[in-house]
Amino acid sequence: MIDSHSHIYSREFNDDRDQVIARAREAGVQHIILPNENLESVQYVMATHDAYPGYISIALGLHPEDVDEGFEQQLAAIRPLLDEHNPVAIGEIGIDLYWDKTWREQQMEALDAQLHWCKELGIPFIMHCRDAIDDILNVLDNFGESLPQGVFHSFTGTPEEVEKVRRRGDFYFGVNGIVTFKKSNVKDILPVVGLNRLLLETDSPYLAPVPHRGKRNESAFVPHVCHFIAQHLGMSDEEVEAATDRNAITLFNLNIF
Repeated sequence: MIDSHSHIYSREFNDDRDQVIARAREAGVQHIILPNENLESVQYVMATHDAYPGYISIALGLHPEDVDEGFEQQLAAIRPLLDEHNPVAIGEIGIDLYWDKTWREQQMEALDAQLHWCKELGIPFIMHCRDAIDDILNVLDNFGESLPQGVFHSFTGTPEEVEKVRRRGDFYFGVNGIVTFKKSNVKDILPVVGLNRLLLETDSPYLAPVPHRGKRNESAFVPHVCHFIAQHLGMSDEEVEAATDRNAITLFNLNIF
């Protein structure tokens, strides 16, 4: 299995990161992708990448919650790091209007700029979308038929929103522990998305799946997500694992096997 979205570089793992990686390996997780959040976190992303060579890939970008009046300076500082560190994606990027709409226009500008990085470098995006699907699609529409490829991470939209996204491109959708929550509707999009466009993820330390809900999430919990998806789609865990691994390897151009 591949955990396509984890933040194990964050301070929540400072005391036991080696053990977290060991548990992930033991659980069958063969690779982890770490998306960046802001300029400050680049050093922690890279330190984690360097500590576990071959096991970690990175994505670099500016998270929408870190976009404010100084976003252009952050982008200017992050851009040369892409050439230095060769990320597998630009991310995580996007728009988040759940808590605050103050920087909506700036988030749209930052997203547009970083999608141009994807085109320039020929690498995909990792999209964060929260209460902002229409704004994100409006930005994507600026690219016409030259859209970069990417994944809508932790997607919690409706089947109708899946189709709205698909009208722009044949994108992937990341599914994490939310799918296991009793009141979650994420399971409803699984047959709409289809196994050939699903990625497994944790978004650790957040959103731990049942039976670990409420605890710190970690990559070793990916099998719970895989198992839930398999049960809901009437497939074996091995079928879901093989398909989602293939999807991640294809999207991020991973050379790990």
